[in-house]
Amino acid sequence: MSRRELGRAGMLALVGAALVRPANVLAQPAAPALSVAERLAPIAPELRPAARRMIENGFPAITAESLPEIQRMFPQPMPTLQPGIPVRAVDIPPAGSLPGVKVYVINSEPTLRRPAILHTHGGGHLVGSATGELAGLQNTARDLDCTIVTVEYSLSPAVRWTTSTEENYHALKWLHGNAEALGVDPARIAVMGESAGGGHAATLAIKARDRGEVPVLFQCLVYPMIDDRTGSTVTLPPHIATVGWSAAENRLGWESYLGMAPGSAGVSSTAAPARLENVAGLPPAWIGVGSVDLFAPEDIDYARRLALANVPVELLVVPGGFHGFDGAAADTALARNFTQSKLNALRRAFAQG
Repeated sequence: MSRRELGRAGMLALVGAALVRPANVLAQPAAPALSVAERLAPIAPELRPAARRMIENGFPAITAESLPEIQRMFPQPMPTLQPGIPVRAVDIPPAGSLPGVKVYVINSEPTLRRPAILHTHGGGHLVGSATGELAGLQNTARDLDCTIVTVEYSLSPAVRWTTSTEENYHALKWLHGNAEALGVDPARIAVMGESAGGGHAATLAIKARDRGEVPVLFQCLVYPMIDDRTGSTVTLPPHIATVGWSAAENRLGWESYLGMAPGSAGVSSTAAPARLENVAGLPPAWIGVGSVDLFAPEDIDYARRLALANVPVELLVVPGGFHGFDGAAADTALARNFTQSKLNALRRAFAQG
């Protein structure tokens, strides 16, 4: 498989094919094999063509044996970018206990005072790259007239969550500390991410609240991966995750990220935000997820808990939406409406900030 084949939709299909459980993760009963028709049945009709393509593409599974080769495809080479929306790489050096990390700065203009987004990419903590998201983030920066900093954080299992979350936090501190030079309003910084990146964004919101160093205006969580118990100690109905990221993949991703069996006692709520007991005082949030995404139950519950703690939250659940449908079926009305809801939430937050 070439790197070119691993665009966002391709990556989602790739990670959606992995069905291997690490040996030391809690075993689950094997589910009966479903036919293609049975797998497509819970999916919204307009999303089924894209879901069928994902099923039939035949990408290799991510296993302990195949993961090193697959990870060599990331970071992806620089894509063709749009003229007029500048992108530059910055290597942030280590500072104290914070590790160095590479970021990409999109749509920065020092003479302005734009809002900004600190972005973290998806990929189940195993794959993905900031470079693979640059073209899409250029669109977001243009549509919102904002600056975006996206982080090339380290993947697991080469590092555990303690490293990658601190890389992301260092990038957030750097963005805030260099706001004037970047043309950013330091009072209007949001965090945003998809899937595992959504989990990282939720973690950033928690770290920012607890450390009190960076005011985060808003958290935009796109089908965030926030609960290690999903698919390990928590089982889900059979109509969930028939396409896209599966329970077995979730166990692999969390095992690699945590360095311990997901669902175990003692997993940090900084690593798995759904375990956080006190969500009061977190930034306002937008959470979007498809109803048949593996992460739907955990995301819906997180939104419920935020609301009960008086944290302003908007929850969008797309009927029949599978994991990553907005990328795999971007030309559908459901995907366009999902993306527009996300942009509108950020636009409102920036206007009120």
